[in-house]
Amino acid sequence: MAMSKSSNTYGRTSWEDSEFPILCPTCLGENPYVRMMKEKFGSECKICVRPFTTFRWCPGARMRFKKTEICQTCAKLKNVCQTCLLDLEYGLPIQVRDQALSIKDNIAKSDVNKEYFIQNAEKHLSATDSGVPGIGGSSSGKAHPPSDLLTKLARTTPYYRRNLPHICSFWVKGECKRGEECPYRHEKPTDPDDPLADQNIKDRYYGTNDPVADKLMRRAATLPRLDAPEDKSITTLYVGNIGEKMLEKELRDHFYQYGEIRSISIVSRQQCAFVTFANRMSAELAAEGAFNKLVIQNRRLVIRWGKSQGKQNVPGTSSVEGGAARFDPVPGLPRALPHPEELEHNFFNLPSTQNSYPSQFANPYSSGAPPPPNPNPNQMTSTASDSIGQPGIHYPSQDPTRLGAINKTRQT
Repeated sequence: MAMSKSSNTYGRTSWEDSEFPILCPTCLGENPYVRMMKEKFGSECKICVRPFTTFRWCPGARMRFKKTEICQTCAKLKNVCQTCLLDLEYGLPIQVRDQALSIKDNIAKSDVNKEYFIQNAEKHLSATDSGVPGIGGSSSGKAHPPSDLLTKLARTTPYYRRNLPHICSFWVKGECKRGEECPYRHEKPTDPDDPLADQNIKDRYYGTNDPVADKLMRRAATLPRLDAPEDKSITTLYVGNIGEKMLEKELRDHFYQYGEIRSISIVSRQQCAFVTFANRMSAELAAEGAFNKLVIQNRRLVIRWGKSQGKQNVPGTSSVEGGAARFDPVPGLPRALPHPEELEHNFFNLPSTQNSYPSQFANPYSSGAPPPPNPNPNQMTSTASDSIGQPGIHYPSQDPTRLGAINKTRQT
C-alpha cells in the first residue's frame, strides 16, 4: 500500500531548511535591527506545495507583520522576493518584466511535472548557487540586459506604503471602539469592482492575468516623451534633482559616452546642472538615453532641453533693428541721453570731421571760435536740441561751465 503524501517519511529530504529569507528592501523594512521569528517547516509553499522554513517579522512601527509565502527555490527560479513576489532588481511584477525582456516562461504547472521540474532545479541550484537561467526554457531577469521600459517604471527607493496594516473591518461597519490605539487602518476599502481588489498569488508568480501588471503597462503607454527643440543650435541639457553632493565628475562619467562635452555647469543652490555638448547629435543621444531613466547616487535625475540663448523678443519693445531692441519711453522718467555727436559741444573729446554733423545738427563753432560763456549754469544753451524740439541736457555734469570749460582770455 502506497504511503500518503502527508506522511513524515515521504519526501522529507526535499523539504527546504534555510537560515535567512530572500527579501526585497521594501518587505524587509527600514529598521536595521529587525527581529524575525523562524519556524522550521512552518508552512507549505504556495507554488510547489512543499514545506519550507518560514519567517515572520514586523518591518517597522505602525506596520503589519509579514511572512514568507514561497520557498527559496521558487523565488530563485523567478528572481523574486519570497513575500511580495516582485522582481528583486526592478521591484516590478513578473509579467511586466517578462514582456519587457521577451522572456518565455515554460515552467510546469501540473503537480507531477512541477515536482520533477523543482527537483532538477534544486540540483542545478546546489551546483551553481545562483539563479537558474535556461532551465526548462525559463530564465530569470538577471540573465538579460537592462531594458529602458523597466528602468522607467522601476522605483529607485523602497516603497514602505506596501507594509501598512490592513483596513479595520469594524471601522468600516462603524463599530470600532479602539480609536487611535487600533492597529489597523481606518480608511475606506477599495471598490470591489476595482481589478486591483482581485489579486492571486499564483497569477502573479506565473505572470498571467496580473491586474497590477496591466496597470503598469497602461502607465508605460502614456509616459511623457522628450522631444528635441526645433532650434538646432541648442546643445545643452538641463539636469535637475542632482542633490547637494553631486560632483561634476559623476555627471561627466555618465554623459561622455554620448559624445564630446563642451562644458558642465553645476548650480548647487538650485540643485541642477547644465551639460553642453559639442554637437547637436550627441545632445539628442544623451537626451534619449537619460530621459526618465538616469539614476545617480540613488536619485532619479530630471532631464530637459536647455533654452536658446539667441535673440529673444522682449515684451514692451516696439521693434528690433540691427539686433538691438528699442524700448518705448516710460512716462515720468527723463529721456535717454543723446548721442555724443548730437551734442553742441564735444565734451567726450571725440574725433570730428568737417562733415560729421548733419545739416540739422550743424556745429556753429566748427571754425574754431570758442563758445560764449554761459552766465547761468542751470540754463541750457543747446541750440541743436532746441532746433529739433527736444529738451536740454538733464544732468549738471554735462554742463561745460561745471566742467571748467569757460574760456578765459589769457592776459599778456
